Amino acid sequence: MEKTMIQPLIAMFLSSMIAFRAYRKKSLNISGAFCGFFVMSIHLAVNYRFGAMLLVFFFTSSKFTKHGEERKRKIDPDFKEGGQRNWIQVLFNSGVATLLVLVTFKTSGLQDQCLDSKESKLMTLLIGGVIGHYCCCNGDTWSSELGVLSDEQPRLITTFKPVRRGTNGGVTRAGLLAAAAAGVVIGLTFVLLGFFTTKCTTSNMAIKQLIVIPLSAVAGVVGSLIDSLLGATLQFSGFCSVRNKVVGKPGPTVKKISGLSILDNNAVNLVSVFLAAVLTSMACLYIF
Repeated sequence: MEKTMIQPLIAMFLSSMIAFRAYRKKSLNISGAFCGFFVMSIHLAVNYRFGAMLLVFFFTSSKFTKHGEERKRKIDPDFKEGGQRNWIQVLFNSGVATLLVLVTFKTSGLQDQCLDSKESKLMTLLIGGVIGHYCCCNGDTWSSELGVLSDEQPRLITTFKPVRRGTNGGVTRAGLLAAAAAGVVIGLTFVLLGFFTTKCTTSNMAIKQLIVIPLSAVAGVVGSLIDSLLGATLQFSGFCSVRNKVVGKPGPTVKKISGLSILDNNAVNLVSVFLAAVLTSMACLYIF
């Protein structure tokens, strides 16, 4: 059976198993599981490295989301056991990358390629965009889920003043380190699988692919900072005296902390990943 048939079949089988498991583990609700199935199928069917980056983001983020649930329950007003992401959250965290993956398929089919602008500037931009996308997603999630558990006092990124845990735009050193580590994991996944799935035109270019790892660390941090900056300025944060929690909507019992009610959390994620994808793709075009 041809590769064009085998790879999509494998992709659909793996995606169905993972989506079902995620639903059982309450990482995704029913709509999130269906959306996740289609997104994972597309990634894995086009390129195993794309699929691997998506799965690393999904599994590690789900793990850290569940870490320290009791403490997060007291902080997060919209806390859901296990995370239980719905289709909107899945789409906003993977939609940009999915479009890039589809354009990659239209451009080169199922053929995996190295980052090499001399070989193809378009493919370098597209692959760099997917890397940047998942570095941002992973970096933002790791920094949020682990940073909120830190004993360090968060500081608002725009003023550096101390704020309550759970405030949009609040950053900690632990959170930034987590974002860098999250980016490194994505970069390592891309590079290590590349040894088995692709062959660069020269040995020098093959070695140069290792630059993706530190670049991914930077992309993870930059993506997290962009998310924090948008959260501090265009996303409302206030303290509710009744619920005794930081909330994301104004109200009669809510005292404003920061931000405007322009973007919600999903919109902030979408804008962040888009900007991170653009910046990383341009960096890849310049470096490679």
